[in-house]
Amino acid sequence: MGDRLKALKERSQERRKLLALQFGVSDPDKIGQVLRGKQEKEELESEKKEHGSLDPDQPQAKKAASGFDVSSPYNNDSDEVLDDLDVDDEDKEAIYIDSSAFLKGTQSANPHNDYSQNCVDTGERPQNFIRDVGLANRFEEYPKLRELIRLKDELIQKTNTPPMYLKCDLETFDLRDLECKFDVILLEPPLEEYQRSLGVHRDKYWSWEEIEQLEIEQVADTRSFIWIWCGSSDGLDAGRRCLKKWGFRRCEDICWIKTNIKNPGHIKNLEPKSIFQRTKEHCLMGIKGTVRRSTDGDFIHANVDIDLIIEESKPHGSDEKPVEIFHVIEHFCLGRRRLHIFGRDSMIRPGWLSIGPDLTTSNFDPEMYNSFFTKEPGYTTGCTEEIERLRPKSPPPKMKGGAASSSGSRGGSMRTGLNSRGGASGSRGGAMSGWQGRGRSSGRGGYRGRGGGAHRQGPPQR
Repeated sequence: MGDRLKALKERSQERRKLLALQFGVSDPDKIGQVLRGKQEKEELESEKKEHGSLDPDQPQAKKAASGFDVSSPYNNDSDEVLDDLDVDDEDKEAIYIDSSAFLKGTQSANPHNDYSQNCVDTGERPQNFIRDVGLANRFEEYPKLRELIRLKDELIQKTNTPPMYLKCDLETFDLRDLECKFDVILLEPPLEEYQRSLGVHRDKYWSWEEIEQLEIEQVADTRSFIWIWCGSSDGLDAGRRCLKKWGFRRCEDICWIKTNIKNPGHIKNLEPKSIFQRTKEHCLMGIKGTVRRSTDGDFIHANVDIDLIIEESKPHGSDEKPVEIFHVIEHFCLGRRRLHIFGRDSMIRPGWLSIGPDLTTSNFDPEMYNSFFTKEPGYTTGCTEEIERLRPKSPPPKMKGGAASSSGSRGGSMRTGLNSRGGASGSRGGAMSGWQGRGRSSGRGGYRGRGGGAHRQGPPQR
């Protein structure tokens, strides 16, 4: 019992240290002053009882019994008495130092566990308190996934093409002059929304009608993917229209949740139609062609990353996007031909071709760029046996008619092999090789022969 009590005390002390670190208290023993501990609440209750006789809702007899001068002219709560005392209007207003006065009768009885109310009081966004969001320590508790990410990063770095870039005016540039089809396309259009919400200053802002006129379909391969940053307001609908016009189907929405740990506070520039403070941006993902997770493992590796990016907000006046979007794309699609439209000098990366007016110079040569894919490993990065073993996989699709794509639904082997119950492989009594007829059934694991005759490999074993 003594060891148990000692362990509980140690855990309690560790918890107090963590809370003190979270709320910025130097001494863990003073954490009760911040959390309004039990002793402090009792003191507040005792003060209320002592001054309860001054409550205007009490009967006059109780006030008189407590020694309160009922006949005093200053017992009146009217504005006339306050005017006689020369009390300013500013002194009449109550001053609130926290949210406890507004939480009576609500479910947020403890405001320190209400991250939304804490954001209202302090400007610290709730997403600031999510742990292990960085790329370095995200998978510490998942060693297999951490090893998978490490192996994929090494393979991507090994198979990346040299960084290439082309300064061009996208309003007049013909994308077909790139003389290449791409597996991955990323767009970062300079939207007017960024001027209103982020204070970005540019010579040219693109409308969604102008973005839609880009001939993306001319440089997208038969099976390819596209990612387009579309802000947090009207761009969600406009981005979908662009995907449809370019021949893509929307398949995912990657959301960038912006933290403000370094600079807490409320957003000053609000959208005209917004009700809440917008602390996120959306990146729509589209797919072209037929790509299946279960069968196209040579082109995509699904379920490696998630559809959330939690990263610090960029400084005011910057519309740069998190670098993690490149990691998400490279981990997902194994295609090596990657195009970044509206690129800039700070986003030039190995394995990518960046084009746009914000680049300061060019080194792109179509013939040289296409020569990178005539050598090994070709158009895709390939995959190692260890990556294939570690990566998450989808189950194989089921064939029509109840039979599985590679084995019987009761554990049978392929085609005319025997299943685990001794009969021919297939789905609960039918042979997968098409020997299902009108005759008698040989049992659950058997086959159906035509007219009850024996199978060419002999009768099913029991």
